[in-house]
Amino acid sequence: MAQKLASTARTGRDNQRYGAHGERLVAGVVPLSSDKKKVLLIQSTRRGGWVLPKGGWETDEGTAEEAACREAWEEAGIECKIQRDLGKIPDKRPPEQLTAHAPKAIFQFYEASVEKEATQWPEKHKRGRQWMSYQEAKDALAPRPELLDALNKSSIVR
Repeated sequence: MAQKLASTARTGRDNQRYGAHGERLVAGVVPLSSDKKKVLLIQSTRRGGWVLPKGGWETDEGTAEEAACREAWEEAGIECKIQRDLGKIPDKRPPEQLTAHAPKAIFQFYEASVEKEATQWPEKHKRGRQWMSYQEAKDALAPRPELLDALNKSSIVR
């Protein structure tokens, strides 16, 4: 079943799902090239640097996979196909980096193949995207150990 791609990104946390301990449930993808030699990273809007496409799993989404693919579209302008579940990854940010806008989270990541890259997407005006090798991505994700964990769980060529 094809997912309808929105022309605008969702905003706010009104429909955000939370876990049993109040942690925000976040879904994301490790988007790999067809030869698995590159991963697509996006620019962070808050702290600069590079991140994986990810965001809140919302109450109107039946699965975390659906949320992960929506976030990949909104943030990176890609249509992707989930290849495998990389599991849950705990938030590793220190307490001083947690805020009301960025509370503690549990990340559910999926390895995904990129089926299509759009030239226009909802967050193009505020995010760049770049294909990187494993080593480039490893270096870029070093400040975010939970994202580096997701990359390391993927089958990207090292």
